[in-house]
Amino acid sequence: QVQLVESGGGLVQAGGSLRLSCAASGGTLGNYRMAWFRQAPGKEREFVAAISWKIGATLYLDSVKGRFTISRDNAKNTVYLQMNSLKPEDTAVYYCARDRRIYNWGGSYDTVSSYGSWGQGTQVTVSS
Repeated sequence: QVQLVESGGGLVQAGGSLRLSCAASGGTLGNYRMAWFRQAPGKEREFVAAISWKIGATLYLDSVKGRFTISRDNAKNTVYLQMNSLKPEDTAVYYCARDRRIYNWGGSYDTVSSYGSWGQGTQVTVSS
């Protein structure tokens, strides 16, 4: 089974930037919808961004539009989340996820149950 490992989290000041990476082993990310979710303490896991197997197709949580960019490099079997203009409310553990099916852009893209493979998460903390 595929294993996903997130990296790139850390502590930054408000207005700063981080680039998260999600590297896969034991399986391919190509032709799968990929997504980033986040979970703050005491809160439910929240959809952040998704990227299709189809080039150029992306979706974002409204509150991160214009600040976050999801991208992928299938040759490296890696997905990225570039986070700019970070705010304290972005503080959370960020998780990478792979869809349960290939060639999927429909359905509930923003729900946890749509994704079958998850990383262990990377902590992002934004101070004010």
